[in-house]
Amino acid sequence: MTLTLTVSDEVRALAPGFTHLAVEAHGLVNGPSNEASSALLDDAARRLAARLDGRAPHEDPHMAAWRAVYTAFGSKPSRTRNSAEALARRALADGGLPRINLLVDLYNAVSVAHLIPVGGEDLGLVRGGMRLVRATGEEDFVTVAGGEESVEHPDAGEVVWCDAAGVTCRRWNWRQGPRTRLTERTASAVFLLEGLAPLPVAELASAGAELAELLQKFSPGADVEVRAPESVA
Repeated sequence: MTLTLTVSDEVRALAPGFTHLAVEAHGLVNGPSNEASSALLDDAARRLAARLDGRAPHEDPHMAAWRAVYTAFGSKPSRTRNSAEALARRALADGGLPRINLLVDLYNAVSVAHLIPVGGEDLGLVRGGMRLVRATGEEDFVTVAGGEESVEHPDAGEVVWCDAAGVTCRRWNWRQGPRTRLTERTASAVFLLEGLAPLPVAELASAGAELAELLQKFSPGADVEVRAPESVA
C-alpha cells in the first residue's frame, strides 16, 4: 500500500517554494556498509566539491534557502543545520562521511552529490500516513540519550514530520528519530527528497532517479517506485 504524505497548510504558507519527492521501495536487502557503498560516498564527496567550487556549503543558494526557512520557524540554522548541509560539511572534512549501512549510505551519497536533504523511513515501522506540520509542542519525539530511551517534545511552531505514533523527524529534516530509521532488517522503505526554490524541480527529479537506480542495483528484484515531485504553490 502506498504511503500517504501530507503537507499542512501552515507549512505551505511558511515555504511556498517547497517541493518533495518520494521513492518507495519494497523487497530491499540491507546490510553493513561495504566497499561499493563506501566508494559511492567518496565519489559523492568529490561531486560535492566540484559543485561548490571552493564555496562553503551554506553559501550554496539552495542551502541558503533552507537556512532562511529554518529561521522563519524559529530555529537557528547555524546550530541546527538541515541534513544536507550537515552531511556536506562532514563530506568536506578530514574524517569524511560516516558509513552506516547500505541503504543509509545510498541515500546519503545522493544527498551529498546533489546537495539535497534526503531521509529514509522504514515502512514497517511507520504508523499510518506521514504529515509535515508545524508542531504544537505537545507531540512526542522518542530518542535515545545516554543509551536510554527518552521522550522529547518539539518547540511550538517547529516544522516536523510525524506519523500516527509521534514525530519521526525534528526541525523538518534536522534529526530523525530512531523509531523509524533504516536498519539492517529493513525490507521496505520510503525515501524523501526535499527541495526549496531556487532548486530546479528537474534537479530533485534527477536525484530521485539516481537513488532509485542505486536501490535497484544494490537490491536486485526490489519493487521501486519514484513518485512525481509534489510542489507547494
